[in-house]
Amino acid sequence: MDQAQARQWLATAVEEARAGLAEGGVPIGAALYGPDGTLLGRGHNRRVQDGDPSLHAETAAFRAAGRQRSYRGTTMVTTLSPCWYCSGLVRQFSIPRVVIGEATTFHGGHDWLAEHGVEIVVLDDPGCVALMRDFVRDHPALWNEDIGA
Repeated sequence: MDQAQARQWLATAVEEARAGLAEGGVPIGAALYGPDGTLLGRGHNRRVQDGDPSLHAETAAFRAAGRQRSYRGTTMVTTLSPCWYCSGLVRQFSIPRVVIGEATTFHGGHDWLAEHGVEIVVLDDPGCVALMRDFVRDHPALWNEDIGA
C-alpha cells in the first residue's frame, strides 16, 4: 500500500482518537475505507462513554460503515494494533488490509492476521505512540481495564 495514502487515512483515525480522549475515553480511533478509497465509516473507542465493553474503535468504525455486501478490497485503519476482539472482526468479515498507526505500546493480534493472509501495514507513527504512552501513564487502571489485564 502507498505510504502517503496510508498516512492520509491514518489522520482520520487520529482525529477519532483525539475525540475519544476529549470525551474522557480511551484514545483509539479507526476508519474503514472502501476499495475505491471512499470513507465508509469512522469511530473511536467508546467503552467508557457508553458503558459498552464491546465498543472498541474498530467496532465503532465497522458499525458506522453500515451493512456492506462484501468487504473485499476494504482497509481498516486504526491508531493502535487491534486487540484479539477487533482482529477477530477483521477475520470474520474478510477485511483484507489493516493499517496500524503503532504497535509499540500494545502489540495486539496483527501477527495472527498476517499469518491468515491479511496485509498489515504498521506505520510506527510517533504521534500515535506519544498519544498512547501519555494515556497509559496518566490512566493505567483504565488502560488495563481496556486491554483486559
